Amino acid sequence: MDGLDNCFSVPEKKNILYEFINLVFCGLESFDADSVTVFIKLFYYTFWFFRNEDSSLSIWRLKIMSSTSASVSLNNKIVRKNLNLGQIEELPKKRLKQAKAAYNVRNIPLEIAHSLLKGDDIQPDAGDLVLARVVNIGQHQRIELGCGRRAGLYIDDEIIVCYGARYAPDQFEAYVPQSLAACHLVAAGGIAAECANRHNRIKPATEILPLGLLVDAEGNRINIRDWSLKSLSTKKQRPPTVAVFGTSMNAGKTTTAAGVVHRLKTKGLNVAAAKITGTGAGGDRWKLVDAGADIFLDFTDAGLSSTFGIPLQQLESIFSCLMDNLCQTQPDVIVLEIADGLYQRETANILNSEVFKTSVDGVIFAAREALGAEQGAFVLRKKGYSLLAISGAINASPLAKREAENALDLPLFTPEEVGELVFERLLTASDAVQPKNRVAQS
Repeated sequence: MDGLDNCFSVPEKKNILYEFINLVFCGLESFDADSVTVFIKLFYYTFWFFRNEDSSLSIWRLKIMSSTSASVSLNNKIVRKNLNLGQIEELPKKRLKQAKAAYNVRNIPLEIAHSLLKGDDIQPDAGDLVLARVVNIGQHQRIELGCGRRAGLYIDDEIIVCYGARYAPDQFEAYVPQSLAACHLVAAGGIAAECANRHNRIKPATEILPLGLLVDAEGNRINIRDWSLKSLSTKKQRPPTVAVFGTSMNAGKTTTAAGVVHRLKTKGLNVAAAKITGTGAGGDRWKLVDAGADIFLDFTDAGLSSTFGIPLQQLESIFSCLMDNLCQTQPDVIVLEIADGLYQRETANILNSEVFKTSVDGVIFAAREALGAEQGAFVLRKKGYSLLAISGAINASPLAKREAENALDLPLFTPEEVGELVFERLLTASDAVQPKNRVAQS
């Protein structure tokens, strides 16, 4: 195999792995006689990729390693009619490689990008990949790469991001623009959008100039939804599942979820985690993976750069897709995080969803102060959820914590204490250890 190793470049090795994954998940009919050669090289190059870091394949490796029987679906390539009417400009591979590729495009093998689609009449869609130049540094001075590293931004840097909307009360309200005109980098994970509003305590958004949409050799736009997880019709049993809600952005939801994951891992459990709503960025992923999550998925894995503005039916479909894929790995427990506060539209919709409600055994509420904790507890109970505990940023203030405990009929817990409570309430009963009657939503 050492001889074969010298015969193929890195991109060629990647193509071999992509072909194998397609073969396994999409069937034999898409392959020609050269498939035999692919199989001969298969195991060697599969292990080659597992030995070497490559951010564009990181989520694929995670899913392959986390799956035990029928593997997690990896490629949901959508063939769309080419309706592009702009000008095509060839994109040199060297230029493509030198661009800083953001977290939100990590699942796409960027080697398929062949050209740039340009033109005044081009209207981008959410999820479309775009090569952009940094014009002015504002709020975001760094961009998060697919590997998790935050790379510094400089004027005239070229970056690869995707279009999307953003809803962030502590930062920006932003929408997908109607053209390839100058716009903004509104999230470090790589969201290009037109900023409508911002919090008065943050700087104006970093300004970027789109240079063209990335298209493949056939001129088709490259969109993150073309490389998303497949929905599965799984009958894998759903394990005990808890969801973390909060009063608002920065209420301590991710910190609480991470504490729960870490404590459950100390019990020797296989823990799966997911973030169902929000804006694509890797901070939550890395925090939960660092806490010990055996697998982590979020809505970007299901093909969305952001969940802001999507209808409930699509949100339920994304949720079911993520749950099915998590259940496929047969975890002992699933920990979910829902972005923003209870009154944010998508959060409120998922809270009212029977698809969601019947898939969750208990909820944890993260709050920043006593009044928010009391109202959050009231709303969740009124909607029929089993409230397990209050936690979150309120733990940083002994006075605020004392106020909340006086107003509520349950104590406040640190994230690690919440994890212990989840274990005692949901995972020590015999029917929870082997959840015979729990079936994943399909």
